[in-house]
Amino acid sequence: MTNKVTFYDTTMRDGEQTIGVNFSVEEKIAIAKGLDDYGVSAIEAGFPAASQKDFEAVKSIAEVVNKAKVVGLARLVRNDINAVIEATKGAKHPMIHVFIATSPIHREFKLHLTKEEILDKIKADVAFTKQYIQDIVFSPEDATRTEPDFLVASVQTAIDAGATMINIPDTVGYDTPEEYGEVFENLRRNIVGFDTVGWSTHTHNDLGMATANALAGIAHGATEIQGTINGIGERAGNVDMIEAAAAIYVRHEKFNVETDIVLSHSKAISDIVARATQMPVASNKPIMGRNAFAHESGIHQDGYLKNPETYEILKPGMVGATASLPLGKLSGSHAVMSKLNSLGYDVTRDDMKNIFPIFKSVAEESNLVTNEQLKIIMQVVEEKEMVSYQ
Repeated sequence: MTNKVTFYDTTMRDGEQTIGVNFSVEEKIAIAKGLDDYGVSAIEAGFPAASQKDFEAVKSIAEVVNKAKVVGLARLVRNDINAVIEATKGAKHPMIHVFIATSPIHREFKLHLTKEEILDKIKADVAFTKQYIQDIVFSPEDATRTEPDFLVASVQTAIDAGATMINIPDTVGYDTPEEYGEVFENLRRNIVGFDTVGWSTHTHNDLGMATANALAGIAHGATEIQGTINGIGERAGNVDMIEAAAAIYVRHEKFNVETDIVLSHSKAISDIVARATQMPVASNKPIMGRNAFAHESGIHQDGYLKNPETYEILKPGMVGATASLPLGKLSGSHAVMSKLNSLGYDVTRDDMKNIFPIFKSVAEESNLVTNEQLKIIMQVVEEKEMVSYQ
């Protein structure tokens, strides 16, 4: 049996915590519409209690999203909770995400609360919230640095009080995939009613393991991935939902899960967020980077031209991207001949014996050989042939 994994987007909340990012309400609405078309199950539209602007953004998004749940973030503070209730009341599918830190360092230095006080707060505030919104995500902040037994107690208290989705944040990107998977296994072993709620991953990329950790969570019982478009977010960012969705698609036999993500819309939603954040996607970024489907090495280009699957595990069109064969000093004659033919030149392998040495001399002095340079190369070749003929 194939299971379903859903995607919960927090681009407009956790993503907006990226240094220098400040979405306008109009930008948030455009992103939300794109995410709704992309197939996410929930859109965390903001933190309504943080500012009037955030409140208005969540309220506006709640009115235009048709399919996904619209979520507001709240601390376990009544004013925060009330702000979410008010901001999301116009949504077709309202949801609230409540959180409280549970790790020793947060309890001692940030909250100044005992374990018992935290459990009491979870019980009281989740039960209060349940009177107004049925879909409740509960997060024990810094879950991966929380004592396993106290994490179980916190989560069980939230479930008993009415939470419908439990999110396990690796808030500072601390865990390895094996450790993060074990967090879910421990919860599965000890939570009464584990299968009666959803389980979500929320992984940060401080040590470069956000995608691996999110996928480890799925392999160990999580049913949802929380992430952002282009991996934006606090500090080094969050798991990139596009990367995680593509990995699940390519390695379907490994994960044996389905998603509602429309992968072919990946480039479109990535571009919307890149423009709104004024943060171009890095060239070497997986899936959406300019180089992700580009091949310059002669060996790679030759294999690709014979069969793209020699060096591509995902067809670029599946994520709305295009393949390219940039020509440089490492390119081989097969790729150069193919490019020249695409430009309208009738070039054979025998012709390449004269063309390729000239190409190599130009390529050694260039980062990439452009179409204009190729045309000049062909002019030089033709002039040499005329002189030879005379």
